[in-house]
Amino acid sequence: MTEPNQTLADRLDAGTLLVAEGYIFELERRGLLKAGPFVPEAVLKFPEAVLGLHREFVRAGTDVVVACTYYAHRSKLQSVGIENVLEALNVKAIELAVDAARETGALVAGNICNTWEYDPSDLKASEEKVRRIFREQVQWAKAGGAEFIIAETFSHYGEALLSVEEIKRAGLPAVVTFSPVAENTCDGYSLAEACKRLEDNGADVVGLNCGRGPKTMLPILEQIRQSVSGHVAALPVPYRTHDRQPCFFDLRGEDDKNAFPVALDPFLLSRFEMADFAITARDMGINYIGICCGAGPHHVRAMAEALGRTVPASEFSPEIKFHPIFGDQKIQRRNYVECLYGPRPEETEK
Repeated sequence: MTEPNQTLADRLDAGTLLVAEGYIFELERRGLLKAGPFVPEAVLKFPEAVLGLHREFVRAGTDVVVACTYYAHRSKLQSVGIENVLEALNVKAIELAVDAARETGALVAGNICNTWEYDPSDLKASEEKVRRIFREQVQWAKAGGAEFIIAETFSHYGEALLSVEEIKRAGLPAVVTFSPVAENTCDGYSLAEACKRLEDNGADVVGLNCGRGPKTMLPILEQIRQSVSGHVAALPVPYRTHDRQPCFFDLRGEDDKNAFPVALDPFLLSRFEMADFAITARDMGINYIGICCGAGPHHVRAMAEALGRTVPASEFSPEIKFHPIFGDQKIQRRNYVECLYGPRPEETEK
């Protein structure tokens, strides 16, 4: 866990930061948020549930509580007809994050994201609109107690750069990540080059989040780690992407229908696979490690323990040795196994 009064820079300089995101998908799974728009109305409709999820992630080992303001920007709320709750939603979200973090000394992050408004064909007008969107969210987060801002899931370098400029205008550290749906940004940069450019323009941490699972994200992370001199962020989705379907948008079920966003269950990675990713990323020299859409507290706990930590939720980490069939209670295990499966081969040979 993060020690009280440590800054983002302090914590990164001291070691590995573990960051649990994924609250949007988890709230949808719990029936508190609508898939498709993925607007975090739960902040206002079910604040106790949002606070509870923050607490679950903290108990599992996250060092950062991320305010639930992904897709809580003016353009997105306007598109679903609830622009009137824009400020209330952002203010309440940071309040809930601060409440959860205060209990343990975790860091608090504000959260902004791609706007779908950035348009290279109408650059001046779209830049002005995007800046306004970022600026008001950053200001609400800062006023509410955010210690840094996460700006994420960008596909345009130009839009990501605007986020850096607005975060720095507010005097806060900036963690900025691209979503690696493709291996290049929409404005033509390799992701490694785009991250290097963001770092050169003041971003404190750069890297990738969402889009790809560990297997297909790691090769790009290696390029970024070689390209930038500072801290690198790595937050994959916990889904089994592969070379033919490198992004979770690409995954298809046995019926050949697109699995994203609500039929991804068969592709979910185990806690152990995410723990393996955490170790691999750390050994690559990455020290801002996390998990994005699809994350559950069990993934976060396994990642924390793989990184050598004992966290509050470790009290309930598995102890399979006590299971009556798969454990080491030999007499009971033998009786159950023979009842369910018949005599084991080694027993019939005796």
